[in-house]
Amino acid sequence: MEYVIEVENLTKKFGNFYAVKGISFKVKKGEVFAFLGPNGAGKTTTINMITTLLKPTSGTIRVAGYDAIKNPNEVRKKIGIVFQDTTLDRELTAYENLYIHGRIYGYRGEELRKRIDEMLKFVELKEHANKVVKYFSGGMVRRLEIARALIHKPEILFLDEPTVGLDPQTRMHIWDYIKEMKEEHDMTIFLTTHYMEEAENLADRIAIIDNGRIIAIGTVDELKSIVGDDIVYLKFNNGNYEKIKDILTEHFGNCKMINGIFEIKVKNATETIPKIFEITLKNNLEILEVSYRKPTLNDVFIHLTGKSIKDEGGKFDFKKIIAKKRGFA
Repeated sequence: MEYVIEVENLTKKFGNFYAVKGISFKVKKGEVFAFLGPNGAGKTTTINMITTLLKPTSGTIRVAGYDAIKNPNEVRKKIGIVFQDTTLDRELTAYENLYIHGRIYGYRGEELRKRIDEMLKFVELKEHANKVVKYFSGGMVRRLEIARALIHKPEILFLDEPTVGLDPQTRMHIWDYIKEMKEEHDMTIFLTTHYMEEAENLADRIAIIDNGRIIAIGTVDELKSIVGDDIVYLKFNNGNYEKIKDILTEHFGNCKMINGIFEIKVKNATETIPKIFEITLKNNLEILEVSYRKPTLNDVFIHLTGKSIKDEGGKFDFKKIIAKKRGFA
């Protein structure tokens, strides 16, 4: 089976509001597939429909060869889920949480005890097996939820914002578990996130979603190619911005200017920057600052939507983003 998830024209409507608007995509067996988008984009609604927790308004879903609408019980046997909000019983111990989940999936006796031991060891919580969950740190809770989702050896693991609210060190630790699951067990992982670094670090392919629609899908390199190879940023000691923009556009193609910062998309920044200095000197233009970088997934999102993924639908402040990343005033 080449594709373990197949979604076609999937739509979800709440009253007059469309949370998901006719999306289609496929997930290959053994890959990490990520939904990247701001809060409210439709990520969790989509994952809830695929995992049979929410019925779609229209469209089709096939998971591990089963129709998720007609055969939800068969789909549930094939999947594990780590929800965005914790669903562990905080009054029980780590062992007790895994024991109950294992029993639900038919494990008994020594087989269940062995499986719990394996999972606690995998997420490095074996020494905390008899500790009550309410005393766990956020990172420990997430690791236990991953162990619970894996207790019945699912073919597909769904992770809905798995590292939200965690500190950077713990987040990277969770990333290591995800990579290990894929490499050792050839597991298909469906990940939703609004962290660009998370999607770029983990995913084989990424679908960028905004306002309930998939606006781009592909590998990290394929998505970045939408923007271009390199982006050059320029700040000039000259208030005639229209003149500068015309000159740069004439020689280097499409040029954007927001709040006095010019952006040029080029194939090779190290070759282009000397040419920029040559052209600007000829036109008596003084460059105050210049920098360049490879495009990010956020650049792709900005290019496609006109706003930053970090803004989550709010006002797009280009100057603030560049100032933070590059030290421009």
